[in-house]
Amino acid sequence: QVQLVESGGGLVQAGGSLRLSCAASGSIFAINVMGWFRQAPGKQRELVAAITSAGGTHYKGFVKGRFTISRDNAKNTVYLQMNNLKPDDTAVYYCNQAPAGGAWGSWGQGTQVTVSS
Repeated sequence: QVQLVESGGGLVQAGGSLRLSCAASGSIFAINVMGWFRQAPGKQRELVAAITSAGGTHYKGFVKGRFTISRDNAKNTVYLQMNNLKPDDTAVYYCNQAPAGGAWGSWGQGTQVTVSS
C-alpha cells in the first residue's frame, strides 16, 4: 500500500500563489502516475494535473499556464505549483497515485486551498 500526505494549502488572495506537496511512503516502487485532484463544495472531485514516472505531464484546461506539476523521485514527493490563483480554484486538493495500467489508490486527507477575491 501507498500512503500519501498532502500539505501546503492555505488562504491566499486572487492572483497569489501556493505550492502544494504530496509525500508518498509505503510501496512506492509500484507508483507510475501521480496526480492532483480537487473537490469544491457541492461539486465532484476532478483531476487537475498528473505526471508519470518518466516526467510526462497532463493538465486540465482550466489550469493550463497557471499550475505546474512536478515530482522529486528521490524524495518520493510530487508538487503542484499554483500561480495566478482565482476564487474558482477554492477547493480541497488531494493527491493520488496509480500503478501502470492500474486504478487510483486510496485518498489522503487533502489540503484546503481558499482563494479570496
